Formats: sequence, C-alpha cells, structure tokens
Amino acid sequence: MTGAPASAAGGTGATPASRGGKLGAAAVHQAGLWNIANILTMVRLVLVPGFVLLLLHDGGYDPVWRSFAWAAFAVAMITDVFDGHLARTYNLVTDFGKIADPIADKAIMGAALICLSVLGDLPWWITGVILFRELGITLMRFWVIRHSVIPASRGGKLKTLAQGIAVGMYVLALTGPLATLRFWVMMAAVVLTVVTGLDYVRQAVVLRRRGLAAERAAALEAVAAAADSSGATTGGECAAESVDGTSTDLVEPLGGQIGGGVAGGRGTAEAER
Repeated sequence: MTGAPASAAGGTGATPASRGGKLGAAAVHQAGLWNIANILTMVRLVLVPGFVLLLLHDGGYDPVWRSFAWAAFAVAMITDVFDGHLARTYNLVTDFGKIADPIADKAIMGAALICLSVLGDLPWWITGVILFRELGITLMRFWVIRHSVIPASRGGKLKTLAQGIAVGMYVLALTGPLATLRFWVMMAAVVLTVVTGLDYVRQAVVLRRRGLAAERAAALEAVAAAADSSGATTGGECAAESVDGTSTDLVEPLGGQIGGGVAGGRGTAEAER
C-alpha cells in the first residue's frame, strides 16, 4: 500500500475498467460503415459497370479487352470471398453489408451472363436458369427471414465456385479444346445451380413451418399463462368473500344469543324482585 487515496491515484480501479469494458464492447459490436469488408463490397459494385464496358468494348470480340474484362471479373469474385470472411471473422457485419453484398454478387454475375448471351457466346436458356434461381432464392430468403436464416451450404459454395470458373472461361476468348471444356464446366455449374436451388427451397419450407409452429406454441403458452393468472385472481377474491360471509354469519347468531341471554337474565332478576 502506498497510503495515497484512490482519487489521487486516478480514481478507483473498478470504474475505469468498467467504462473501458463497455467502450470495448461497443467498439466490437458497432462496426462502422467504412470497414475493410464494406470497402471490398463497394469495389465490387464499382467493378460491375467497368467490367461491362471492358467486355463489350470494340464489339466484344477483341481478345485483349476481353482479357481485361476477365481480370475485372476475377477481382470481383475474389473480393466476394474475402469481404464475407473478414466481416464474420472480425465482427464487421453492418446493415449496409447485409444489403450491398448480395446485390454486388448478383450484379456482377448477372451482368456477365447477360453480356455473354447478348454477344452470342452463351445460350439464353443458361442465363435464364441461373438468374431465375438466384432471384428466386433471394426472394425466398426474405420470405423466411422472420423465422430463421437459410445458412450457406457446401453445395451453394461449390455452385458459386463453378459458376465463377465457367463464366470466367466464357469471358476469355478461348478456342479449341478449352472452348469445349468451358461448355462442360458450365453444364456442371447449371446442374449445381438447379440442385442447390431445390435444396434451398426445401430448407425454406421446413424453416417456415418450424417458425410458424413455434409462434403458435408461444401464443398458446401466453394464453394459458393469462388464463392461470386470471383464475388465481378470481379464486383469491372468492376465498375472501367466503371468509367474510362466514364471519358475518357466525357473528350475527352469537350476537343474538348473547343479547337474548342478557335480556333473560334481567327478566329473571326482575321477577325475583
């Protein structure tokens, strides 16, 4: 002990530690808008129009410009992997990220598919299947978000990887065996797109049913608790009335008997007199 009072040493040790702990928790749980995860998402959004311009430059058939477009697409896909990982690892999840990240994902993939179909490199039915699946799953996530969140499955991640590789190969001006190979890679991506889409539908239906069942159970418990509380209150009032009525009934006869006894005693005394 130094003999100095706590205030002279900078106050008690507990208060600053508590404030520091609260400030630390706030800093951890309240990530700002300008964090690395959101910046990567913004970069991906900016890359979308740049990618389209590069891909369609000079009619869309210049191998050099298509190589530049492929580089922009590759950067966008890489940032898609890292921004989500950083947000979850360092607790950088924000409302902006929740909205902008899926929009950026769908924007870059949708732009690539549509541009490739416009150029005649990719059949429109493939673009339609992939875009229909992505839009449908996004809407389904909002359909069940009140009950639960559909987790990203391994199949979904594999689907995203296959789509990225296939689209990237179509962006490049490939010929010969590589052009044949990219077709089969795209077919594999389409199959994974359909299969994982059906699995997401199944998960969404199950989660929604469970959520509705949990809500009904909670509502029934609330009604039962309210009924029990009302019954306990009513029983207490009845018990109080019963006690009051019994005491009144008992007092009145006793009072009459005592009064009659006193009157009888007085009458007997007067007769003896």
